[in-house]
Amino acid sequence: MSGEDGLEFVDTNVLLYAYDTSAGSRHDRAAKVVGDLGSDRRGATSIQVLQEFYVNATRKIAKPLDHEVALDRIRVLSRWPVHVAHPRDVVAAAELAEGSRLSFWDAMIVRSASALGCTVVWSEDLNDGQEIAGVIVRNPFRH
Repeated sequence: MSGEDGLEFVDTNVLLYAYDTSAGSRHDRAAKVVGDLGSDRRGATSIQVLQEFYVNATRKIAKPLDHEVALDRIRVLSRWPVHVAHPRDVVAAAELAEGSRLSFWDAMIVRSASALGCTVVWSEDLNDGQEIAGVIVRNPFRH
């Protein structure tokens, strides 16, 4: 992993690949990242990610997960540090989106990672290697 001993935030797309067995090498790489972070107790996420994961995992991936399987995954991921957004976080994300030219939702991911003190955010939606608000973006499919 790349965040030394700090927490590392996992975005929705990486979680989806980790549990989408039809995703080939992306599944293998994402499952390793998520598994390693879980084993090392360094994984972190947010309510936003858990919500997006459930909807997409049960409806939008090639082989959707059964409700109970998806719910079990959420229960496991809920043991990680999970950022619960407050109104001040929404304001901060909106300001970050404007200042960094990110989508609001990507800015909310970065805000959540930063609020939890994460050193890394794992995502394929942001620019690999970019530092935003003190958090380094890592695309697991480029490492």
